[in-house]
Amino acid sequence: MESGSATSYAIGVLVADTNQMQCQLLASALRRRPEFRVTSCDFEADTILRGMTESPIQVAVLNTDHRGLQGPDLAIVRRLHLVHPEIAKVLLLAGYDREVVVNAFRAGAKGLFRAEHPFRLLCKCIQSVHRGQVWANSEQMQYVIEGLVELPPLRVVNARGLKLLTPREEQVVALVVDGLSNRGVARALTLSENTVKKYLFRIFEKLGISSRVELVLYAVSRGRSEAD
Repeated sequence: MESGSATSYAIGVLVADTNQMQCQLLASALRRRPEFRVTSCDFEADTILRGMTESPIQVAVLNTDHRGLQGPDLAIVRRLHLVHPEIAKVLLLAGYDREVVVNAFRAGAKGLFRAEHPFRLLCKCIQSVHRGQVWANSEQMQYVIEGLVELPPLRVVNARGLKLLTPREEQVVALVVDGLSNRGVARALTLSENTVKKYLFRIFEKLGISSRVELVLYAVSRGRSEAD
């Protein structure tokens, strides 16, 4: 892991890329800007989480397109967001479609940036998301609005509209729905596997279900019913 020093008021930026050369080039370019304090690392969830813990990070710039994926690795993005929601995530994209855009923002992204756009705009993007703004063009925002109308987020409430799950239980549900095992959930939330099992037992009791499969089906069907 590599880092660069700057003044104390600089924005802490973590760059993670599946391509080591691209990662080094981008990190080096950002280090030339005095408004940034830059750390770089490989695009692996545990490595990124360690980087977020070892130094003050306000913005993470993430790029997975070099793996040949259809868009970013959103399971990792969601995991990072659940553990560090306070860190703004900017995803670098070679291209995008409606599904990628909607799912990226659902996973916790605060900005989507086309890789071919000028470097000065990336610097502006980082500063914008650091101030709490969302970085997206009009087309991407239209996708997001349409996605929100079609499938609102899951809200588990009782007949009186009171939430049944705690925020931590909701995090566990989100990771289970994303396909993580108990061990994966434990690592993502820095918990023991035994604690995750206890959370799942309580969630099952509250929702009147008995298995992970039922939990996923519950989440999917609940989301669809609220969209109707």
